Amino acid sequence: MVPIVRVSGAIGLSTPLRPGVTMASLAHVLERAFSIKRAPAVAILINSPGGSPVQSHLIYKRIRALAEEKEKRVLVFVEDVCASGGYMIAAAGDEIYVDQSSIVGSIGVVSQGFGFVGLIDKLGIERRVYTSGDRKAILDPFKPEREEDIAHLLNLQEEVHAEFRDLVKARRGDLLSDDDDVFSGLFWTGRTAVSLGLADGIGDARTLIRERYGDETILKVVSAPRSMPFRRPPPGVSFPDTSGLGRDIVSTLEERALWARYGL
Repeated sequence: MVPIVRVSGAIGLSTPLRPGVTMASLAHVLERAFSIKRAPAVAILINSPGGSPVQSHLIYKRIRALAEEKEKRVLVFVEDVCASGGYMIAAAGDEIYVDQSSIVGSIGVVSQGFGFVGLIDKLGIERRVYTSGDRKAILDPFKPEREEDIAHLLNLQEEVHAEFRDLVKARRGDLLSDDDDVFSGLFWTGRTAVSLGLADGIGDARTLIRERYGDETILKVVSAPRSMPFRRPPPGVSFPDTSGLGRDIVSTLEERALWARYGL
């Protein structure tokens, strides 16, 4: 048997009604998968446009820690997209396999927003912001950008990007191409990702695992237990508060924007 863990969706975009891909949502699933003693390996199926670098790194570290503790090989299989934080998680694999048309890469850091300078004046709205700390409200979308604020943000992004690069280099080693574009934030098809050393080959989980471990090998998807939507909750536990619906809608829009970046 080879257990399979699915990592599907944007990373870190979680609300009371839509639990996203986070360390909290995957911790129990990963623990169960790696605890199957007779399994020679654990397969991770990834379909993610990225998201939170912190949650991505936490998941990466948990996979590596469990792999070393349980002495299991980690096989990563990419579906539609494995980009940004999704690729950080993929780097936890001892081997990475993709479909020839998968989208892979986007090793970089991005911050996006809008500027509404002058808009509230035209609408006759008075905005009031009070801070303790003269830079507490930096990058305020209703004020003109300041060069020192932009420089601070870019420094933060470079720190996170440098850690991302170092992680990928440590895991992929000499397999990586020396092409500067590998860490530029660009993304490629699965076939090109293999040529750049970001993946090890073209293949799907069922075919490769059975070729390697035998045709009788069972692939078992390990998932979190589902709760009954209308069952009375146990003492001390309540049903989700539907007041989170607004946040859920915003989270959905943010996730759709992430997927749209890769044409999906």
